[in-house]
Amino acid sequence: MEVEKILSIITVNFNGVKDTCELIESLPLDDESLEVIVVDNASNNDEATVIAQQFPQVKVIRSKQNLGFAGGNNLGIQTAKGKYLFFINNDTLIRGERNENFFQPLIDRLKNSPKIGMVCPKIRFSWGNQLIQYAGYTPLSPITLRNQSIGYDEEDHGQYDTPHSTPYAHGAAMMVKREIIEKAGLMPECYFLYYEELDWSMMIRRAGYEIWYEPTCTIFHKESQTTGQQSPLRTFYITRNRLLFAKRNIKGGTRPLTYMYLMGIVAPKDILRNLFQGRIDLCKATFKGIIHFIKT
Repeated sequence: MEVEKILSIITVNFNGVKDTCELIESLPLDDESLEVIVVDNASNNDEATVIAQQFPQVKVIRSKQNLGFAGGNNLGIQTAKGKYLFFINNDTLIRGERNENFFQPLIDRLKNSPKIGMVCPKIRFSWGNQLIQYAGYTPLSPITLRNQSIGYDEEDHGQYDTPHSTPYAHGAAMMVKREIIEKAGLMPECYFLYYEELDWSMMIRRAGYEIWYEPTCTIFHKESQTTGQQSPLRTFYITRNRLLFAKRNIKGGTRPLTYMYLMGIVAPKDILRNLFQGRIDLCKATFKGIIHFIKT
């Protein structure tokens, strides 16, 4: 008789089979109350088969096209059977004891109140001194859309070991009650890359639920502080998606001010900086991001 699944762990793979396999190896696969789902987002090679052969207990879904971060996770949701869904980047690791209680603090936090719909663990970088990446977020400024990740780049001395509510989840690791998705909706797929989790956090909060930070559980993230920062792909989506986020979430007379700030100050500043550095490709990516937003 199949054991009821309490937790579904969902990760998206795109040309990252090595990282994905290392993540899976760090998970408590022997715990029958959880399932692991890998969505392969149309990797260039058939990485889905490689993962399935190496980990037969893992559900592997091969998408015929790259659906983006939200689309890949939404595809995983369709297969998931758990009461709680944990979305985790494939370039993260769980360290320490791999047992069935590792995720329990997150589940307990969600059980703690019917008002809590989503919870995130503490996230630390996996390299160097394993500095803190995320211990909650500060609110976004309504005009500049700027905020801070609490504890970012600090050594972990336990200074952020108190659970608290936070306005936004971190896309690298977030757990949600299944019923919340049914009420708030799936991840918004219009972004493709970047800002999805911020928008989804807004959707969940508008549905009447809180988001919490739970430091008892810690995830380690391989992401480099400089990886992809100078990529035309990243520049395009960050430029476009800031504007898209404003359109979907900033209301009233504040929205035109946000547009003016992003297109009249931020974008020209970015273009001038990249032009000075000889990065014509990034200048073009910024311009294309604005044009794409206006057209769509």
